[in-house]
Amino acid sequence: MSRARTERALLVAFAVVGAAHLAATLAGWDLGRQLTKPALLPVLAGWAAARGGPRPLIAALLFGWGGDVALQIGGDLAFLAGMGSFAAGHVCYLVLFVRHGAFADRRNALRRAAGYTVVWLVMITLLWGGLEASMRIPVAGYSLLLTAMATGAAGLGARAAAGGALFLLSDTLIAAGIADWPLLPAHDFWIMLTYLAAQYLLAGALTCPDPRRAAPGPQAYREVTPLS
Repeated sequence: MSRARTERALLVAFAVVGAAHLAATLAGWDLGRQLTKPALLPVLAGWAAARGGPRPLIAALLFGWGGDVALQIGGDLAFLAGMGSFAAGHVCYLVLFVRHGAFADRRNALRRAAGYTVVWLVMITLLWGGLEASMRIPVAGYSLLLTAMATGAAGLGARAAAGGALFLLSDTLIAAGIADWPLLPAHDFWIMLTYLAAQYLLAGALTCPDPRRAAPGPQAYREVTPLS
């Protein structure tokens, strides 16, 4: 099978498994959710690898898989383990964003950071009282790292920016459930829809950069070259 066909096959597989997972979530079919969720990120990681994605991207997606599996287990320890795995994934994303110049324009980077910091402060202030005492510091630290990731993503074009923002939205919806806020109808569906879209957009941006974004030179955006 050619590389292009492999890419298409893996992307179709991700779409099919993702649709099945979302359908099971809407239907309240727990077994279907449990069976499909662990397959989502490995398939997406395979797609990214087939497109020549850099190693930190593959690691970020696999850390996302680790987080997904941990959250399926349930309980505070599993939640913390899952949050730690996602945090490691955000670090991988940040490494890539720095390498690709997301913070090179310091003035714009500071503006983006200021905007996202305001979002983080509002979010953590609203959530704080509803979180268990043992969860407050871990959630605050994780959400700050997530906010940094979204800030970096916003410096790499529209696709990555949308991915970072959707990841932040997805995790905010999770935190709202932990803090016992009123939930959206089909709350879990919206969490997973925004999460899967976020991971796909970030993976796509880091394997096929936004052509509208100006680059300082012909070698500036070799996202298709694996990075060690």
